[in-house]
Amino acid sequence: MTTSPAERPESGVDPKLLEILVCPQTKGPLEFDSARQELISRSAKLAYPIRDGIPIMLPEEARRID
Repeated sequence: MTTSPAERPESGVDPKLLEILVCPQTKGPLEFDSARQELISRSAKLAYPIRDGIPIMLPEEARRID
């Protein structure tokens, strides 16, 4: 079964997945930045990229934020 474009969330990421994901370093909450397609960990000061609707939760792939 495929998901029609109308059923797919605007972000391209499953909202239920976003609810359960945590920062792999701090185990703290993540904020979704739809403009940059990133998951932000304020406590670790990292932004994890989302590529093709898949969060890349590797610290070495994350962007440092201030």
